[in-house]
Amino acid sequence: MKKNGFSLIEVLIALVIVAIMGTLVALNLEGSAGEARVVTTQSNIRSLSNALRLYQSQNGMLPTQEQGLQALVQKPTRPPLPPRYQEGGYLDSRNLPKDGWDRPFIYLIPGRGGEAFEIISYGADGQQGGTGVNAEISSANL
Repeated sequence: MKKNGFSLIEVLIALVIVAIMGTLVALNLEGSAGEARVVTTQSNIRSLSNALRLYQSQNGMLPTQEQGLQALVQKPTRPPLPPRYQEGGYLDSRNLPKDGWDRPFIYLIPGRGGEAFEIISYGADGQQGGTGVNAEISSANL
């Protein structure tokens, strides 16, 4: 008499193969997600840099370190006050963009390399230095 169906061993082998394939797919997607977060962070830094340049060209100065990037979405109330602040701010949103890991950007004026300003994300691990997705991303390097 011939039995129809699969043996327990055949089912277990199939489950192991599916688990291995799932792990490989998840690892590949995780790498792609990390790269996408880096690209998003770079894009946000470029947008903030362009907004700071526009702010500077219209007002003759950059926001101070104390005023921070918030000055791009809300007119500063602490001196030095911008004389020709653009109505509605300098970004399309009333909220500041964050880096790809949902952390606020760091704004330095002047930048560490002598630039007028620098916008920094410390990458996936949130720490200075690192490599790959953990490397810091700076407006000075874009």
